[in-house]
Amino acid sequence: MSEPSVLFEDEELVAVDKPAGMATAAGGGIEDDASLHAWVSRLVGGRTFIVHRLDRGTSGVIVFAKTAEEHRRLSQAFESRDVAKRYLAVVDGHVRRMSGDITEPLRTFGSGRVGVDPNGSEALTRYRRLERLLEDDLLEVVPLTGRRHQIRVHCYAIGHPVLGDTRYGASRPVAGAPRLMLHAAELRLPKTAGDPMVIRADPPAEFVSVLEGLR
Repeated sequence: MSEPSVLFEDEELVAVDKPAGMATAAGGGIEDDASLHAWVSRLVGGRTFIVHRLDRGTSGVIVFAKTAEEHRRLSQAFESRDVAKRYLAVVDGHVRRMSGDITEPLRTFGSGRVGVDPNGSEALTRYRRLERLLEDDLLEVVPLTGRRHQIRVHCYAIGHPVLGDTRYGASRPVAGAPRLMLHAAELRLPKTAGDPMVIRADPPAEFVSVLEGLR
């Protein structure tokens, strides 16, 4: 597993490029000092606040607040959907449409697994094919709601699970990929004044290596 790196830092927040395989926070067998949250707190030399999370297998942009006030502001922005998120995903097979919306409602079960359920919460994922690979597709994915495992479950629901997924897919890891092929490429955060802050992270070397092998 590679090391995290700082993408941006000021007095209010720190944005980090999270490596695949590192948990955002402690819990589920993850010791506190092994989490990304603990790494960020050590880096800044003080307390930091979790604003949102990325799945352990997902790489890319994640932000932590450095003050309680900024934590409240960013948490409210995520809740009100004022934060724009863009992911890259490599999915199994070829999608039938170049772009589209996935709207199946989602429900979290006691095991932590998420599934499509007509009585579940509203969920909306927008996708666009960036590249048709030999047997798979590289997609740009924009989750317009923030449900647990949303992108992974929605891709699975339309018959195209994310490569490397160990939870959602007929075969696990999907297609035998060595990592979850899901990368948080960009966050657009509202500022108290002026234009939104845009934070980007390029896909890591191991993501690019797997992608190259699929072309």
